[in-house]
Amino acid sequence: MKGIRPAVLAFLFSVAILALGYAAFGIWTALIFTSGFMGGFLLWLLVHTTVPFAAIRVPFWIAFALFLLHRVEEKVYGFFDRLASITGTPVPEIDSVPVILLILLSVGAWLAVPALVKRGYAFGYYLAWTFFAAMGITELAHFVLPLFEDQPYGYFPGMASVVVLVPCAWWGMYRLSRSNGPTF
Repeated sequence: MKGIRPAVLAFLFSVAILALGYAAFGIWTALIFTSGFMGGFLLWLLVHTTVPFAAIRVPFWIAFALFLLHRVEEKVYGFFDRLASITGTPVPEIDSVPVILLILLSVGAWLAVPALVKRGYAFGYYLAWTFFAAMGITELAHFVLPLFEDQPYGYFPGMASVVVLVPCAWWGMYRLSRSNGPTF
């Protein structure tokens, strides 16, 4: 069972991320974020394991590198412009306070996963779950978003890298869910 303090902190962190997502991108994009942060929160509450970081090290760092590649693909091919045309919400300025805070809190927290999990902190396991859920569940939206466009189904910016990112994140969730995960 998770302690009440880490659970409250994790819930409030998830709510803060969703609020920042709403402030930056509007309700539809915030709802997409929900699958990663609230999904990760629920998985963390339901799956009671504390594997060593070594058990998730390889999928974590590969997924993180693929996430960075994914962000480049989204930028180069205009993901946010296409998303804005679907949601009707304008693309926020990259230097807006909600976008900066969203990046600092989410990506910054995910970068803390290795140190926090190595020390056995419950919040570190929560962050690991949110990372893998965001990469393995939320990113599947790239395959759904083309259905909302007035054109034949086709490539949506970010879709190519998701083909590799999602299975890697699932691998991470699998390793994270194992009671005595492998250490290679």
